[in-house]
Amino acid sequence: MDARTNKFQEQTLFNITWPLLIELTLHMGMGIMATLMLSHYSDDAASGVGVANQLLNIFILVFTVTSIGATVLISQSIGAGQLQKARQLSRSVFSLNFWFGIIVAVIVFLFGDHLLRLFDIHGKVFDYGLIFVRICGASLFLESLSLALSAVLRSHGYTKESMVVTVIMDLISICGNIIATTGILGLPITGVIGVSWAMVAARTFAVIALIYFVYKRLSLKLKISDLFHTKKEDIRSLLSIGIPSAGENLSYQLSQLVITGFVVSIGTSALASRIYLLNLSMICYLFTLAIAQGTQLLVARYIGGKQFDRALRRGIRTLKIAMCASFIASLILALIGSPVLKIFTDDPQIIAIGLPVLWAIVVTEPGRAMNIVLMNALKSAGDVRFPVIIGIISMWGVAVVLSYILGVHFELGLLGIWIAQGADEWFRGSFALRRWMTKPWERKAAKMKLRALKSS
Repeated sequence: MDARTNKFQEQTLFNITWPLLIELTLHMGMGIMATLMLSHYSDDAASGVGVANQLLNIFILVFTVTSIGATVLISQSIGAGQLQKARQLSRSVFSLNFWFGIIVAVIVFLFGDHLLRLFDIHGKVFDYGLIFVRICGASLFLESLSLALSAVLRSHGYTKESMVVTVIMDLISICGNIIATTGILGLPITGVIGVSWAMVAARTFAVIALIYFVYKRLSLKLKISDLFHTKKEDIRSLLSIGIPSAGENLSYQLSQLVITGFVVSIGTSALASRIYLLNLSMICYLFTLAIAQGTQLLVARYIGGKQFDRALRRGIRTLKIAMCASFIASLILALIGSPVLKIFTDDPQIIAIGLPVLWAIVVTEPGRAMNIVLMNALKSAGDVRFPVIIGIISMWGVAVVLSYILGVHFELGLLGIWIAQGADEWFRGSFALRRWMTKPWERKAAKMKLRALKSS
């Protein structure tokens, strides 16, 4: 093992995670700030953009197919000391995401209005949502490239560079949001249109900056010819991990669309409250996401280097930290709930709907932490099918079904829907813990040994 490989192997969770935490904080902060500014501009605008974001997030999942695969495979290659293979995979994920991005951007731009109508929203909420979908949808190919380039940098341990890009990206977006919604310095108030173009400008900067850092830190020059010469074995490897992983996320987003439909049937106040609460709940699992991503990189390296016991211990330690952190964050949020909700809206009905839900979030978030940490760790260990199977069963059989029963049938409203989602998170998390303790890499090694015996 050379000095460079050893450097990758011995990176600590803290060194990898703290830039990820700052990056995720800023990235989520950008969404919260946009929602906050739009809520003062118009509750309809905030609701429309919130629903439009849910639609666009489904298409962004297409890009995560290769990004997730790249994160795991590049990290495993680095753990095994195969640095040249890691560079080859980096070129391949850039090429695949370029073409995926172009195709998705065209689809969203041409059929965005038809897709948005599936949410059963009307009037100004639909009009604002359509503006956002049309403008931001056309720039989705930039988001695709950003995800690929960030995955390459993070897999090599360069999380600080990705953080710096996000900082500047957020500043661009926030400045654009302020100009669009406040009319500062006598500039015209453009509302959702201005917020949308600010997002496009931020994404454009991110791609340019990330390409620069990939070249500067990895000495990897991405060429136009790379877009047409991707190795078939790389495509198969990336998709074999990425498709099941993204399938779990896709199932989640689709189930959330159905649940959003239930919320719409309850009323516009419930929809607005849900949009605000979703933004606030992000604060509770922010640290969990960062430490889970850092753990995913380390576990993949340990698996690649055959340090299996080290991988097992890392997963359990991260789980304990994440569950405690998410519980404390959600409890603090519930205790100061009323003043926090008043930052977004003065509507007493929206606030009345949201306050009890904040206490349901306290119960939900530790389960979500268990789910996020261990499902990511399982994927890093190559166990990619299990999260999809359990995810689909739980998201639809628990979250969707219980949301309708509790929220609509028994008329518990948004509170009932959040209780149902909490049950889903705990159900998946418990199964993930049980799976992790069975050491899935041993099962995979046994299957490979059996195949080798059959072939011989």
